[in-house]
Amino acid sequence: MTTPLRANDFGKNRILAEDCKKIRIEDVVKKTNRQLKAILLQANVSAIDVELELTTTILCSGGLRYWFKCPVCKKRIGVLFQHPIEQVIGCRTCLHLDYLKHRYKGMIEESIQNN
Repeated sequence: MTTPLRANDFGKNRILAEDCKKIRIEDVVKKTNRQLKAILLQANVSAIDVELELTTTILCSGGLRYWFKCPVCKKRIGVLFQHPIEQVIGCRTCLHLDYLKHRYKGMIEESIQNN
């Protein structure tokens, strides 16, 4: 494909970038990410020697949010825990776990009221 000569061409027959097909890295990464995510959802993820199932939800922006499926209750969950004694993997609710700061919630208020 030849392009017409322009004022600054100096008589050379140049090929312009606009005349060429483009391959953008963003397009390749986007396509690869979609393929990788599809493969990831079909496969089970192995963590702490346990096969974990993944699931997704669709975001308002059209993207996907990835979740673990709790091995015990099968709910979508972002964080899984391994119980220190029983070695079971599950969500905080299934394993009956609390955060340290929740255990002491209200104790200070209670001691202030009693004084």
